[in-house]
Amino acid sequence: MRTIHALLAAASVVAATPVAAHHSWQAEYDPKNVVQLKGTVSKIDWTNPHVRIYLDVRDERGAVATWDLELQSVNTLVRAGWDRNSVKVGDVMTVSAWVSRDRPRRGNARENITLADGRKIFAGERDRGADEEISR
Repeated sequence: MRTIHALLAAASVVAATPVAAHHSWQAEYDPKNVVQLKGTVSKIDWTNPHVRIYLDVRDERGAVATWDLELQSVNTLVRAGWDRNSVKVGDVMTVSAWVSRDRPRRGNARENITLADGRKIFAGERDRGADEEISR
């Protein structure tokens, strides 16, 4: 009987734990504030809920600012043709990103990304109209 009570107590604690809801895209990013960034990839987080690329961008005075760019989930990117080697640290890329409403140098880069060699890679959902998928 104690085991049943202990299990019920544990289950009630788990059931009462708040679940984090997925954020609203428009609550986090401003669809009217788009920035064009060109820089060098300094870090990649290939994790869920969103892949993140950190891009070192040099301003007109030569100062470097690191931008934190959110992409889609790992699963969505894999379905679009990505793998862990699609973008590497040291790659130079150009990205159009929607700017975060409340975090400096943070953006959402779910559309096409142009690599230094001119290839465009699709980083969004299929219904957004990709120019091309990653060529392997």
